[in-house]
Amino acid sequence: MAQAAHINIPDINTPIRVEHDKKQRQFTIRLNGSHDRAVLLYEYVGKKTVDLQHTEVPDAYRGRGIAKHLAKAAMDFVVEEDLKAHLTCWGTRVVKETHQVEATI
Repeated sequence: MAQAAHINIPDINTPIRVEHDKKQRQFTIRLNGSHDRAVLLYEYVGKKTVDLQHTEVPDAYRGRGIAKHLAKAAMDFVVEEDLKAHLTCWGTRVVKETHQVEATI
């Protein structure tokens, strides 16, 4: 008799906290206290313009709105620093459109 495979998908039991590392130019979320993390990478493409380039969320955590938290933190950074944003990452474009974020593009 064959046994069903069990896949443990980690739960997020702690509040989501986005960390901003300006030196590495990234926003990160540590997932469930483990070494897993979600990340949004950006680069300056001008003196006052950033390119929000890529968002990555581990497979086990996808579909839980984690990328939305990264994109929101990045958009808040753009607004607070009076920057303009180029949205290479399609996920950041979706967040901006659906949540009407005030960042200048």
